[in-house]
Amino acid sequence: MKAAACLNAGVLLLCFLLSSWAATLNGYGGSHDVLGSRQLGGVSNFSTFLLDRSTGTLYLGAQDAILAINTSNLGQKPLKIKWDVPEDKRKSCVAKGKTEADCKNYIRLLQFLGDGRIYACGTYAFDPQCAFLNMSSFSLETAEEGGVRMETGKGKCPFEPSQHYTAVMAGGVLYTAATSNFLGTLFDISRATGIEQERIRTERSINWLSDPEFVSSAFIQEDEANNPTGEDDKIYFFFTEVAKEYDLYTKVKVPRVARVCKSDVGGMKTLQRRWTTFLKAQLVCEDRASGQRFNVLTDVFTSRHRLDDPSSTHFYGIFTSQWDREETSAVCVYSLADISKVMDGPFKELKKTCENWINPEPVPTPRPGQCLNSALKSEGFDSSLKLPDKVLTFMRDHPLMENSVVSAPLLVRRGITYTKLAVTLTSISDDDKRTAVVLHLGTDRGELHRVAVVGQNATLLEEIPLFPSHDPVNNILLYKDVALVGSPSSLVRQPAVGCALYPTCEVCARARGLGCAWNPKEQACDGVGNELGDEELGDPLSQCKSGEGRCSPTVKEVSVMKGLRVLLPCVQVSPRACSWEHPPHRHTRQRLSDLEVLASEETEGKYVCLCQEGGREQPACRRAEYHLTLAGASMGGTVALAGGPGRHFLAWYVLLFVVGMLAGAAAILCLLLRHRRASGKGAGHGASLSEKHHDLLPSSATPQSPSSASLLSEAVPLTKRNGTLNGHGGGGHNGGGHNHHHGGGINGPHIYSNNSSSSGEVKLSESSAKLTQHQQGLEGRERPGPEGEEGEGLSEGALGDGRGPVGPGGGAGQTAGVPRSTAGTVKLQL
Repeated sequence: MKAAACLNAGVLLLCFLLSSWAATLNGYGGSHDVLGSRQLGGVSNFSTFLLDRSTGTLYLGAQDAILAINTSNLGQKPLKIKWDVPEDKRKSCVAKGKTEADCKNYIRLLQFLGDGRIYACGTYAFDPQCAFLNMSSFSLETAEEGGVRMETGKGKCPFEPSQHYTAVMAGGVLYTAATSNFLGTLFDISRATGIEQERIRTERSINWLSDPEFVSSAFIQEDEANNPTGEDDKIYFFFTEVAKEYDLYTKVKVPRVARVCKSDVGGMKTLQRRWTTFLKAQLVCEDRASGQRFNVLTDVFTSRHRLDDPSSTHFYGIFTSQWDREETSAVCVYSLADISKVMDGPFKELKKTCENWINPEPVPTPRPGQCLNSALKSEGFDSSLKLPDKVLTFMRDHPLMENSVVSAPLLVRRGITYTKLAVTLTSISDDDKRTAVVLHLGTDRGELHRVAVVGQNATLLEEIPLFPSHDPVNNILLYKDVALVGSPSSLVRQPAVGCALYPTCEVCARARGLGCAWNPKEQACDGVGNELGDEELGDPLSQCKSGEGRCSPTVKEVSVMKGLRVLLPCVQVSPRACSWEHPPHRHTRQRLSDLEVLASEETEGKYVCLCQEGGREQPACRRAEYHLTLAGASMGGTVALAGGPGRHFLAWYVLLFVVGMLAGAAAILCLLLRHRRASGKGAGHGASLSEKHHDLLPSSATPQSPSSASLLSEAVPLTKRNGTLNGHGGGGHNGGGHNHHHGGGINGPHIYSNNSSSSGEVKLSESSAKLTQHQQGLEGRERPGPEGEEGEGLSEGALGDGRGPVGPGGGAGQTAGVPRSTAGTVKLQL
């Protein structure tokens, strides 16, 4: 019994150590800048953020609840309102074929009414309902008969928790883009509140809306003091829909921007209770160098570049492509002036004969879709009800514009899916003529990326893992130099601007475009870049004690066995693409920025990685250079090399092994002590105890170290992303530069710098060339080849029979203590 007690105590100690270390490692618990489900009272499924900038109170819409959080003190207990669905209504929802999880009340809308109240709407078990929240008492208004005072939310809030939806408040009136029926087959852009006679919506026509996925909306209010033409206020909606103008064998999605006017009240006969000013245009986000278009819009952030000038509004959008097999994200920006120019241009003629497009109809007067202004009012058209019927008929049949709003991507990232975007503007000159843009990008794997854009140059500054990999970023709010980042289950507060964000000389040099420069006396990054010119500072990296030039890496000799695959790393510090120069053969495949090569006589030679970092007009930067040669006899097997990704992943195994050995030793010690106390009772008893020892730890079953091939082959699968390895189970991340840990653990941010000798850069050592001990155990074992994007004509057959990549300096075999991924590669530590 004592031995069992000791063993239990050892197991409990092991569990405690692991849980404590994991909590510290992940940085989720104990920090006042992080709120998880425990700190938020068990509430989850946060989908809506609303910030009161006058008080700093953040209102969160969640499942069956609304929370109020003091953003200046996240340690303060949040206020909570419970708003759930009655049991009978929930059962009725389930009886209609919906799931238990969906038949709850998900708060999807929170908007200020301007009178001290918040308008809140929830799905309410597929029967949307809205209520009024009193901000001073933080309570929902009650009806006379008791219970929450509610009104229908149809057309204001989606029926289903996961449906795409957007809404904006304009002058106390709610404008929404949402589904309007239980089945989710009808879509409306509507004025959802206000005077009943003025509640209008889009026409039920596929020419107006064709299976749209609504993304965002914005209210652009004219400046009363500077509006000489008397232009009406406008509301813009952004969405992706199936294009009807493309007659192809498959559905083609296109991103759109639509515009309606605030004073529009519909037509007198034609378009009654319908928009008379609804116009839409296609958004084009095209990389001119490659000709690739990104046709799926996922998020839009509205930013006014000059606070006192509504015409300076710009819209930053995240795009993906429906045609790409791998994850790809791009960011494009559109100005309000460019959108207005397209809206004032020619209309697209959608009517078509059997063979040829017919001539477009003449545009009537006054121009269809035009918002009211002083000129129209002087002609007697002071209301949309007075517009001629021919104008309304033309408007009904021609909602789409002929021209598109075109933009080139600020950045393109492969291997990453961005979900949310926020933008800060930084002046880098005293006269405000030069402005830098900092993009705060949330990913579908719980990370926050920051990218600085100055002119044509985009620089990736840092990558910060905030949430577990299964928790996507779904909200980013910027407030007082702080970024409030949310996921469905957590909230994190992060610094948003300032040169102090960049703790190393290299990454501070990368932020030079933001006016940052490294202060060698203080060993800190500050804003002296605003005061000194480029001539005075020279090359910002010259102050950093780097062993190599910025774009002049040393040539690394790579000697490998014939028939093995080599993974040549290239650290990508800019969102722009990287390419490789190599001997003319087809046995290569580019995996993100790295290059995979099949070692043979044809593949010997020089390999150079070139990355676009200084803008389209600047020459490419040489980020890595290798010289590949063959060494020794031909051997099989799969070995890959990278410059450190997976170190934290391996640390898990090392820690588990050490703690496990300690716990096992404690248990054995307890058994030995018991054995000594019982040794005087007879040899027979001692022999029995020896048999027990033999059963507990037979000589042929010693604990396996992390270098064991069998242990590693059954480890948590690794996935390669952006030149790094990540564990599926939320393992550690390692960036391409200096790590600045967040919360004290491995989930710290990845700081990227131009210094090619940073920690993310690959450094070859003599020990990495001796990789022969474990090769025989790898031979004959079939493993799938690595997954990656298709390279330069490389087919699976060209890679050999299950042979995998080897890294620079590596030979055949496997180094002890190296985890192997399920893709058939082994990442070697350097």
